Amino acid sequence: MADFSPLAFVDEPIEVDFDRPPALLKRPGPPSAFRWRGEDHRIEALLSEWFDYGRKGRMERNMAPEHLETAKRRGSWGVGRFYFRVRVRSGRVFDLYYDRAPESAGDRTGHWFLWREMSPM
Repeated sequence: MADFSPLAFVDEPIEVDFDRPPALLKRPGPPSAFRWRGEDHRIEALLSEWFDYGRKGRMERNMAPEHLETAKRRGSWGVGRFYFRVRVRSGRVFDLYYDRAPESAGDRTGHWFLWREMSPM
């Protein structure tokens, strides 16, 4: 598999589509397509995926250290990100992520973001 380096930092919200909806809303797999800045991108290949259950900022400070280690391995409600490096039909490579954090009490789901565009090294 080719190595990649960041070409452009984006970190903007995107809309995603799934050919098959994820079985677990808070633990989705990669989408089939996404819409960014009015342009549709069909995903042709999943190049890699990873997750981060780490707590950030005040969320990190409000948990006992022994529980924090368990949460980093297993996750906890509303905390964590699932990352996907994908190649779209045009050949461009992007890193997307699903952020499990809700934005408000009435919004219990997470949100999708285009993190960055990548370039082969």
